[in-house]
Amino acid sequence: MTDETRPGYTLAAVATVQFMVSLDLSVANIGLPRITEGLHFDPVGATWVIHAYALFFGGLLLLGGRAADLYGHKRTLLVGLGVFGLASLLGGFAAVPGHLVAARAMQGVGAAALAPAALALLSSTFSEGRARVRAFGIWSAMNAGGAAFGLVLGGVLTEYAGWRWVMFVNVPMAAAALALTCLGVGADGVPARRGRPDVLGAILGTAGTTALVFALVRTDHHGWTSTITLVTLAAAIALLVVFVHVERTTRRDPLIPLGLFTNRSVSGANAFNLLVGATIGSAFYFVSLYLQQVLGNSPAATGLMTLPVAVGVIAGSVVAVKLGYHVAARTLLVAGGLVSASGFAWFGLISADGSFVTDVLGPAVVVGIGFGLCLGPVVSVATSGVATHEMGTASGLLNTSRQIGASLGLAVLGTAAHHRIGTLATPESMNSGYALGFAFGAVLLVVAAVIAFTVLPRTGAPAEPTGDVAPNRRPTKARTS
Repeated sequence: MTDETRPGYTLAAVATVQFMVSLDLSVANIGLPRITEGLHFDPVGATWVIHAYALFFGGLLLLGGRAADLYGHKRTLLVGLGVFGLASLLGGFAAVPGHLVAARAMQGVGAAALAPAALALLSSTFSEGRARVRAFGIWSAMNAGGAAFGLVLGGVLTEYAGWRWVMFVNVPMAAAALALTCLGVGADGVPARRGRPDVLGAILGTAGTTALVFALVRTDHHGWTSTITLVTLAAAIALLVVFVHVERTTRRDPLIPLGLFTNRSVSGANAFNLLVGATIGSAFYFVSLYLQQVLGNSPAATGLMTLPVAVGVIAGSVVAVKLGYHVAARTLLVAGGLVSASGFAWFGLISADGSFVTDVLGPAVVVGIGFGLCLGPVVSVATSGVATHEMGTASGLLNTSRQIGASLGLAVLGTAAHHRIGTLATPESMNSGYALGFAFGAVLLVVAAVIAFTVLPRTGAPAEPTGDVAPNRRPTKARTS
């Protein structure tokens, strides 16, 4: 194992991690019907194959990010990869429903540790200049590639290899990321310990975010006005309010240093990320339903037809890298928000007697390009100017805002769409409901662009460093325009 960080290996490891995590969020969705049949799930229990992962991933991200700062980014990444890979292997051998749900929960725990640690490594290794722009461009492309390829791979694996390979597919990727991390990431230094860990804050923050994610992901079975939803939301809000109070008054090392939010880049990027996260998941959700339930395509064909979104994101990421050498990240966020909003508005014109070419292909590419313009820059902005010992916390916070945004977006936009569809689901009513969901998504993206324009500081393009720059040097402030 080397003590010297090799940026190329680090980038490859983080790209593999992001591809794996994004793929795992979507690969199980296509295989869910076969999983239900194979393990004899009841209809309600089958949804926990998806929810167990989302619940533990979203609820533990803040804790995972803080653990990365306290115990080292590399150590936390290696532990998270080990847990994730082992959980995937055990899930593939599941014999009863409870085993698979437990394995998916274990995957969520591993992902909550590895995702913020990987982003923290990327941010500290590529601290400034063109290398940082390029690194986050590659990261955003892998993010989109994993999500879209997961839909295709899930259909192919389920149909030709069996549903168990939906879990097994993660094992070689986790092993590859482990090897790359061991080879290319230098040994962690001794973390700066400023005091005893804030155990009470960690419990309150984890419980509050977990309760919030639980309330949101279960609105598909319990309506917004149901007792379960209202009580869980009230409990989540109460826990998070007490959590903020504890973080403000504790003399221990807090889970989230609230001073992070005085950084306009951190607060603005997370608000932007929340709204973008709310629309990314909704895009794949509504497109998939429209292609299958309205246009009558098969699951495998639907997976292939979602690829234009990924192609658009990759194209947008390439453009973001090229423009990122010359323009401010804030400009890219505003442009990405508005471009993706126009794509969602175009999706709002879908027709019940339409086709993939006329109703999906064009807006899918536009939406993808918009997301590609902003996915990398928002991560770069959210971690810019953050001290090294708080990088994991900032990364965990950003992942949390996106995960909560995704859960919130599916809950709110999905509820609006299904309310429009009504009790009689016909191709026409479903088309109307999904169109409404797309229209609301366009509104959210316009709001995101406004937040980026008004909240984020105006900074110039990243300066190219001169001379030898230490890979873990803290970022310098970008020049003011």
